[in-house]
Amino acid sequence: MNKKILVLDDDEDILDILSFILKDSGYEIQTLTNGESAFDAIRAFNPDLVLMDVMLGHMDGRVICSRIKSTDDLLHLPVILISGTHDLSRSLHQQGAPNDFVAKPFDIDFLLEKIRSQLDC
Repeated sequence: MNKKILVLDDDEDILDILSFILKDSGYEIQTLTNGESAFDAIRAFNPDLVLMDVMLGHMDGRVICSRIKSTDDLLHLPVILISGTHDLSRSLHQQGAPNDFVAKPFDIDFLLEKIRSQLDC
């Protein structure tokens, strides 16, 4: 069975590219353009990993990540944040922090390695 990844980004072009690359790499993908329905999507899709942009329109991916990490049945769900404007590398070990961080623009192979690392593939 393929690992499932929920991808959140408010840029449709980024979602299309990530979706294509991740599907081509054998993952099952669901995409969202906003964070408002993130928890509904997590509950319905039951992803093995969440990959999301820090800036999600009116929401902050860091806040969503912190909520995931403070929810008992989700705190072990790996979250990778992507950002072109925020350097989160120093905050990775704080409470509610993502499991990993990738800066934009990112190398596809580097991103895939980060995903594999979190999924232990």
